[in-house]
Amino acid sequence: MPLAELSAIRKLLVCPRCRSELTDRPGGLGCAAPGCPLGAAGTAFPTVGPWPVLIDFERSVVDPDATAATAPGGRGAERLPAPLRRVLKPPNRVAAHNVELLLRSLPDPEPRLLVVGGATVGNGVEEVYRDPRVQVIAFDIVGSPVTQFVADAHRVPLPSGSVDAVLVQAVLEHVLDPALVVAEIHRVLKDGGLVYAETPFLQQVHAGAHDFTRFTASGHRYLFRRFEELAAGPVAGPGTQLVWSLDHAVRGLTRSALAGRATRGLLFWLRGLDRFVPPDFAQDDASAVYFLGRRREREMTAGEIVDYYRGAQRGG
Repeated sequence: MPLAELSAIRKLLVCPRCRSELTDRPGGLGCAAPGCPLGAAGTAFPTVGPWPVLIDFERSVVDPDATAATAPGGRGAERLPAPLRRVLKPPNRVAAHNVELLLRSLPDPEPRLLVVGGATVGNGVEEVYRDPRVQVIAFDIVGSPVTQFVADAHRVPLPSGSVDAVLVQAVLEHVLDPALVVAEIHRVLKDGGLVYAETPFLQQVHAGAHDFTRFTASGHRYLFRRFEELAAGPVAGPGTQLVWSLDHAVRGLTRSALAGRATRGLLFWLRGLDRFVPPDFAQDDASAVYFLGRRREREMTAGEIVDYYRGAQRGG
């Protein structure tokens, strides 16, 4: 994996509050700005194992105790037996195709790619970690073998214009202010930098208290209104959404998550219905949507987003 060593990106890291450079201190990294409260009296940011915790907790929803956990890294579903994994978590071919487009569009040499919410390697994006050209920087609110630091996506501790691409897969539903996180993505990207995002539309709550938001295709596009669209559409359609709904209906009726997962496994074939649904209907009934775009300064207008709608209810 071309995951950069922390030492290789150390000089890139900045204070999450004032964005000043960091300095080495006996307890770890600290803010070098004399007037910044996060660097007062020579204090250092906390660490969890090898991961510096670069979070401004006074302005973050992240609980300091939550950052003490660690994630196992790797694919999120890798702990399941392979046959069961393919049933419950089939390969995300949409992500794989779009990541291939993103990687082909990156500049040479050694483009820098930031993974937001990267404690595990996302489904379909594995090629990001295999491409020998790419320097991968990743963070999450917990440390893992595939991250270099712990941070809050609302205040990314990197300088403006410091990365060539950003990957944010199945993350924006878990942040309190998605628009602010996308603004941070726009800030850290270089001019013309690329973003690839996948976000749920019709999915049940799947992270308890840390699941906040869903987006239609149009809402997702408007979230990335300061980006030129290169590609966008449904990640999975109504067949996949139906499997989600039946899983959670059984959970509610039986009070058993295990029963719901068993239902999902038994009805995995319903996902195959996605391929028979036309794109305009799939957009209105998608389980999740994606956006691949290029950073720009011009912002999409309200009129443009109304005209953008591509679903089956046009003119109806």
